[in-house]
Amino acid sequence: MSTSLGLYQSVKLHQTLSPQMQHSLNILQAPAVELSTLIQQELLANPMLEISEEKPLENPDALSIDQWIQEEEKWYEYLGSNFEGFQRSVEDEKRRQFFFDSQTASESMTTELSKQLALVCNDKTLLKAANHIIGNLDEKGYLRAELEEIATDLGMPYSLIEEALSLVQSLDPPGIAARNLSECLLLQLKAQGKENSLEFRIVKECLPLLERKKFNEIAKQLKVSLKQVQEAVATIRSLEPFPGSKFGNDEKEKIILVDLIIVREGESWKVYFNEELMPRLRLNHYYKNLLSDKDKDPSLKNYLKEKMRSGLFLIKCLRMRENTLLRVAEAIVESQQEFFQHGPGFLKPLTMSEVAKKTGVHETTVSRAIANKYVQTPYGIFELKYFFNSGFQKTTGEFVANQTIKESIERLIRNEDPQAPLSDQQIVEALAKMGIKMARRTIAKYRTHLKILPSHLRRKS
Repeated sequence: MSTSLGLYQSVKLHQTLSPQMQHSLNILQAPAVELSTLIQQELLANPMLEISEEKPLENPDALSIDQWIQEEEKWYEYLGSNFEGFQRSVEDEKRRQFFFDSQTASESMTTELSKQLALVCNDKTLLKAANHIIGNLDEKGYLRAELEEIATDLGMPYSLIEEALSLVQSLDPPGIAARNLSECLLLQLKAQGKENSLEFRIVKECLPLLERKKFNEIAKQLKVSLKQVQEAVATIRSLEPFPGSKFGNDEKEKIILVDLIIVREGESWKVYFNEELMPRLRLNHYYKNLLSDKDKDPSLKNYLKEKMRSGLFLIKCLRMRENTLLRVAEAIVESQQEFFQHGPGFLKPLTMSEVAKKTGVHETTVSRAIANKYVQTPYGIFELKYFFNSGFQKTTGEFVANQTIKESIERLIRNEDPQAPLSDQQIVEALAKMGIKMARRTIAKYRTHLKILPSHLRRKS
């Protein structure tokens, strides 16, 4: 057998986002708290920008925004540069990049994991599923969505979602995307090559005893010495129970600002953008007039041109963000009429692909638009992604959302007899009377997701 070394050339096409497009997507995805901070920074740094005191358009649609943009972009004829091609100053670029690099821990975690994922997987379908899983991690790095729900949302086989989960769980830090503490610790031990260790057996077989520090019982059950158990426990204690904390800020108090307000007007529901939260910006007329003055210093005019380009870009991105959020929210209202008529118990199944079709935007745009966005309704404040659910078909033929089922389980347990709490099988039977047929295993998963103990641990004497 002979071997040879050689150099080979290959041509690959890669689709990359321009810096302008990347900034636009960052603005679309940014939560209201961070975007409000960015606007204040821009107002301080850019003399061409000011807050508009004019009464905003009522519920502006895409056409009115496009018309407004066309008027503003007439200035580009004077500036001698098209919208997509302008270059910001190094100072502006550093300031913007610093802001977006200072995003919340969950966003940093998502970005970091997605980067790792792109290096180890080139299968588009698997990448889509894995990124969806990453998007469903909480701040502590745990996966809180059920695999069945993800499979339904994406219209993919359950086996492929399992493969995607294994892929995400292979990323750094070890323990990421675990569904419970046991799995989190086992993943870390596995990464250390300790699958056959005493530590692995203790976590897998004796975690309830470990939590209660019943070391003697663990030693007896596993037929090892107490000293061996104590040494193994010391190793287990060195593991990270919250792998997402590596990215920082997971203990930081979360401030919620509402982007949208939904109110009832007559027989219909109206969606409004929270104008008090996000002031409207415009170009300063005084400085615009200076640009038209032929006698002004050329260096001053060049400086103002640069600031105008930057200001127009931000204004356009903010208007497009507002328009996208309004369209997505209106599609949600249209799809979740029963929720708005009767309350949370009437949530219907809804996927991002359905909303994408209704709004005429890409599914990934919907995903970015709803990320960390909140809406005020007559029933309280909800995260936009709350309205997206897979679901089950009732015996009546009607579809019911998973979130509604979880709320029904919570209600049943809240009203149970403390001395005779409902078993998972009894919950199955109670839901069946409501026309919802579910397996006991699924009920157990939902109960665990809701952080509700099994019946024997809920019993009160």
